[in-house]
Amino acid sequence: MTRRILPALVLCAALVFSAAAPAQDLAAPVLLVAQRDFQDRFYGATILLVKPIGQDRHVGVIVNRPTPVTLGKMFPEHGPSQKIADPVYLGGPYSTDVLYALVQRPDSPGSGSVQFTPDLFLALAGGTVDRIIEAQGDQARFFAGMVVWSAGELRAEVKQGLWYLRDPDTQLVLRKSTDGLWEELVGSAERAAKAI
Repeated sequence: MTRRILPALVLCAALVFSAAAPAQDLAAPVLLVAQRDFQDRFYGATILLVKPIGQDRHVGVIVNRPTPVTLGKMFPEHGPSQKIADPVYLGGPYSTDVLYALVQRPDSPGSGSVQFTPDLFLALAGGTVDRIIEAQGDQARFFAGMVVWSAGELRAEVKQGLWYLRDPDTQLVLRKSTDGLWEELVGSAERAAKAI
């Protein structure tokens, strides 16, 4: 199977070695839920799984943007890809020609992988993604592209009121269908904000 490996090896290294801290200050993995007023054509009504990579920079993937494309359509000659019926998700506008895998497991799936929760990893390296397709496709979600924030950019967006923040939840992120998920989470966040 042929696929392009993430060209920004520095980004991969930063992801692997970033430090953890409380999610409230954006120094730990976090789930972002776009607020209703965030009427951006690309990011409106989205949910993102995000991780800091140091120096107040962040990366993440959009978890509720399925495409009509499957791995079987992308790799018609690859048997294991044919067995995965779920769609490939649009993870973001950066490196859309690269395939990433978000997989639930108790330990790292291999080199170039980043931990988001105790049992949730994002695989960035091509060989690791290939092994996930071949052995754990039913426990993974596949993304084309990701979102990248420069230093302070995400913090500024949160201060502008564009996102609700919540702790990442593996079951929520890997829910079989994301239909209605944004509405559910934004409604919950709005009710919680009114109760304060």
